[in-house]
Amino acid sequence: MLKEMQEALIAGKKADVESLVDQALAAGLPAARILNEGLIPGMERLGVLFKNNEVFIPEVLVAARAMNAGLGKLEPHLAAAGVKPRGIVVIGTVKGDLHDIGKNLVAMMLRGNGYKIVDLGVDVLPEKYLEAAKANGAGAIALSALLTTTMVQMKNVVDAVEASGLGIPVVIGGAPVTRDYANQIRARGFAPDAASAVEEIGRLIAA
Repeated sequence: MLKEMQEALIAGKKADVESLVDQALAAGLPAARILNEGLIPGMERLGVLFKNNEVFIPEVLVAARAMNAGLGKLEPHLAAAGVKPRGIVVIGTVKGDLHDIGKNLVAMMLRGNGYKIVDLGVDVLPEKYLEAAKANGAGAIALSALLTTTMVQMKNVVDAVEASGLGIPVVIGGAPVTRDYANQIRARGFAPDAASAVEEIGRLIAA
């Protein structure tokens, strides 16, 4: 059943994922096991396919919708069982930038991998990231930018985090963003795509 759930998830079959989660719960499987052996491995496999250019953004978005539907059914059971997320990540597109497809993709992939996401949306001021990170006990901040003109805002967020003494990693990504730029502005993480963002955040939160 859990293997079937992974296949349905990768295929983006939302109704099938919901039905399989219901069946698994009805069969008495713990919600944490359904998450850790059904939904998360499905999203991890999808991430590998995405990195290898075997699936593309439309397929990932459809799969992520199916995963969100499955998670929606599991969350009350996970909360009741006291299951904690892998980590809490504050995410947003930087000030002056209104693009959100990349950010939404990263947020969905992170949720599917067991993280709690605080999504601040687009055009986000540096102080908003700080406020949200402090209020939610976040383990990382993830920044997205699609324009070269708004990339400079990433440095302002890194500077603000450093000045606050918060001590959590900032991970940056987006079409014009490079590892060199991340090093230049002292961002501790860089991800060229959504699947890499999950790996990078996992590595930094665990460090």
